[in-house]
Amino acid sequence: MKLIIIHFKGYAGAIELSKLGELVSYYCPNGVEYRCLGDIAIDIYRGSGIRRDQVSDTGTPCLRYGEIYTTYGIWFDRCVSHVNPDDVESKKYFEHGDVLFAITSENVEDIAKSTVYMGNEKCLAGGDIVVLKHNQNPKYLSYVLSTSKSSEQKRKGKVKSKVVHSSVPDIKSIIIPLPPLEIQEEIVRILDSFTELTAELTAELTARRKQYEYYRDRLLSFDHLTPEEKERYGVRWVALKDVCIKTDIIRWKYCSESKKYVDLSSVELGTNRIISTITINQEDAPSRAQQIIKSGDVLFGTTRPTQMRCCVVPQHLDDQICSTGFCVLRADGVNVVPGWLYYCLTTTFFKDYLERHQEGTSYPAISDSSLKQYRIPVLSITMQSDIVSTLDRFEHLCNDLNCGIPAEISARQKQYEYYRDQLLSFKEAST
Repeated sequence: MKLIIIHFKGYAGAIELSKLGELVSYYCPNGVEYRCLGDIAIDIYRGSGIRRDQVSDTGTPCLRYGEIYTTYGIWFDRCVSHVNPDDVESKKYFEHGDVLFAITSENVEDIAKSTVYMGNEKCLAGGDIVVLKHNQNPKYLSYVLSTSKSSEQKRKGKVKSKVVHSSVPDIKSIIIPLPPLEIQEEIVRILDSFTELTAELTAELTARRKQYEYYRDRLLSFDHLTPEEKERYGVRWVALKDVCIKTDIIRWKYCSESKKYVDLSSVELGTNRIISTITINQEDAPSRAQQIIKSGDVLFGTTRPTQMRCCVVPQHLDDQICSTGFCVLRADGVNVVPGWLYYCLTTTFFKDYLERHQEGTSYPAISDSSLKQYRIPVLSITMQSDIVSTLDRFEHLCNDLNCGIPAEISARQKQYEYYRDQLLSFKEAST
């Protein structure tokens, strides 16, 4: 009997693979057929644009492409967004079992991320979404399309730029193993068992993060203080332009040197400890948006899906460059310190401000003038440092991938990805 043994802190279990082996031997003794998505598609088409200002809490359920990156996993059964169908031209619907691809991304790594809809309502697909209809096991397709091999195919030929695009022909050309439905169902059962193992931990972490965000917002609103206490502590509200020596939303700006290219596309939401970089040669990419950044600068995304991803630039990225679509703020060190500025910009108050002041349709963003007018609480540098130290400890518990629940979830996710790729790697049937 073949078993996969899984060990984690507080858990030890086994997932039996004998049935899968028997099914593969019975149905596919000579290997598994590999086919293009275009060959198995009953229909495949693009959605139709749904603007952010059209989304509401009521109406017809809808999906916008950014939500595939930020909200949904392998599958979902309920849309978080709704829209008045009368406001949408050339309506494109998706239904139970359809696979949905986001064909626009701000990075090559995530392009064409997919999910599958397992609900029963008829929903509207927004622009930059490709809908695939089929007669396979929906979850199986979603799992196999998340593997390393599928991701490599999605990235093929894509070049890092401000916005990365895929297309219907690109999606149709993806090749996947397609065993009989009986094998697909057994693989889904096994992988669902893996994902269920993390559900309790993820729920606990989510609750902890909500608690942290609640107390962070309450602390930085100073609503818990009486007017006398606010006066005693010297709390005052000041516009960003008056406490920062730099408040630039990064636009197109050329730099001839080869430096590290700082990219917030993979920064975890509300985490100031993770920042990704790639090294580029400017002669190869002279049109890239660039801005010199310094250690201690606070960066945050101004547009979806990186909106509200925020970090403090670490020492090793001093004097490097950052991509467009992000804002760089530099604390003056007299009125505010970088950590204080960072936490003020991670609050729900600032997120609401961004929502209210965004301009544009395709890639809405806040303007420089609106950003500079945003007011944050300011008190003594000593008190700021004390509060930052306290919030650092809370955020560390909620987001640090090297310890606690985040570390355990990270380890579990890596193990899941390894076995997922192994389960979905089949000997190809000879033609």
